[in-house]
Amino acid sequence: MNTSFLPPVVIIGIGEMAGVFARGLLRLGHPVYPVLRTTEIEQAAAALPDPAMVLLAVAEKDLHTSLAGIPVAWRDKLALLQNELLPRDWRQYDYTDPTVVSVWFEKKKGQDAKILIPSVMHGPRAGLLQQALACVDIPSRIVGSDHEMLQQLVIKNVYILTTNIAGLEVGGTVEQLWREHQTLARAVAHDVIDIQTWLTVEEFDRDFLIAGMVEAMEGDPQHQCMGRSAQQRLTRALQQGFEAGLAVNTLREIGKKHLAVSTGP
Repeated sequence: MNTSFLPPVVIIGIGEMAGVFARGLLRLGHPVYPVLRTTEIEQAAAALPDPAMVLLAVAEKDLHTSLAGIPVAWRDKLALLQNELLPRDWRQYDYTDPTVVSVWFEKKKGQDAKILIPSVMHGPRAGLLQQALACVDIPSRIVGSDHEMLQQLVIKNVYILTTNIAGLEVGGTVEQLWREHQTLARAVAHDVIDIQTWLTVEEFDRDFLIAGMVEAMEGDPQHQCMGRSAQQRLTRALQQGFEAGLAVNTLREIGKKHLAVSTGP
C-alpha cells in the first residue's frame, strides 16, 4: 500500500503526550490534523468527515467538556487516553465503544518518553495505536475484553491516587513508599479501591490491583510520589468517598493534615 494515501488522524489537544502519538502516526504514514482551542471543531469535522481515528488527548479537567462537544461524524472513531478514566466518563455522553488506552509512559517537555510498563489498550482503534507506539519504540499490549480494560484503568487509578496521596504524607519515590511505608500505601490503596468499586459498580480482586500497582512502581522505582495534582486528587477522592458514604479513614486523616478544607464531615 502507498502510505501517502492512508486516512488522516485527528488529535484534539496537542500536549506532550499527544506529540508522542502524533510522531508515531506520522511514521506510519497517517496525516495528523490537530484540533486546537481556537479550532472551530464543527468546521474541522466537515472538512475531515471520515478520519481513521479521533484521539482525544486533552487534560483530565477538560475531558467532559470535550466529550460533550465531539461532532457526530467523529463519535464512532474516538480514542481516549486520560488519567483517572472510567466507563462512566464516556457512557454519560452515549459513547458505547471508544478505544481506550491506559498510558504507562511519562513525557515531559525536553525529555524523551520514560516507560514504566507496557501501555494497555482496547477497542476498535487499539491496533492503530499499538502500531503508532511501536514506531517510536514504546511497548504496548491489547486486551480482548471490556472487563480486562476496566481492570487496567482501575490499576492505573490506584497507582496514581495511592502514590500521589501517600506522597503528600511521606514524599519521596515510589520505591521508598513501598519499601519504607508499605502499611500506609496499602491503607491508601484500599480506600482508593473502595472508591473505584463505587464509581464502577464492579467488584475487583484487590490483590490483583495492588500487584499491578507494584509492577508499575518497579518499572520506575525513582518516580516521585507527589505530582503537582496530588492535592486536587485527594480533594476529588474525598468528595467521591463522601458521596458514596464510604469511611475512607486514611484519606480523611491525610486530608486533615494537607488540605485547607477537608471534604465531608
